[in-house]
Amino acid sequence: MTDRLFPSPAWPTVPVEGRSQLYPVHRIFCVGRNYADHAKEMGVEVDREAPFYFLKDAQALVPSGDVVAYPPGTANYHYEMELVIAIGADAFRADRAGAAAAIFGYASGLDMTRRDLQLEARAKQRPWDLGKNFERSAVIAPIVEAAAFGEVGPQRITLNVNGETRQDAHLSDLVWSPADLVEHLSGYYHLMPGDLIYTGTPAGVGAVLAGDRIVGSIEGLPEVRLTIGPAA
Repeated sequence: MTDRLFPSPAWPTVPVEGRSQLYPVHRIFCVGRNYADHAKEMGVEVDREAPFYFLKDAQALVPSGDVVAYPPGTANYHYEMELVIAIGADAFRADRAGAAAAIFGYASGLDMTRRDLQLEARAKQRPWDLGKNFERSAVIAPIVEAAAFGEVGPQRITLNVNGETRQDAHLSDLVWSPADLVEHLSGYYHLMPGDLIYTGTPAGVGAVLAGDRIVGSIEGLPEVRLTIGPAA
């Protein structure tokens, strides 16, 4: 006997470099317009008063190296290469030191986007859910613990499609640092172990098609890889 009408999915997990235990994912927060050059290419300005966010379902998570079908409802499917923060301790109304201490580690990630649907929603001043929060849209590589990764800033962040470089920047270009983001977000949520924060993408975003192979790199972290399959 069971008290559920149908089976509920297990929490997705992410490997951690050097550990046998997996990191279970609770929530996925994403930061918008956190690189000035990307905001410019999207025709908007960075809001330097405070960061802003959208969310993806935890079930949207995809492990690096997987094949993802070209998604329905779009003709403009984009990659966005991002540094991902993995939270490892409770944080609510944290100060800067508490925010930094709550960061368990970092990973390379892809925020896959139905750009046409996002821009249509933006033009109508509607939420971005159809453009951002859809199945298999949050790709992630294994996590490296914060102490092993070191201070965020000098590392290069790049992405190539079929061997051609499309994005190339440094984490020092982030408008809001990881500690900034955790401190701010903890003013609105009780952050906890299992929460991921995708920190935004540099300039150079663009469309991909079925058959394309994406490789994203951040110095000091495992690469994130994705192949785009035919539409399902």
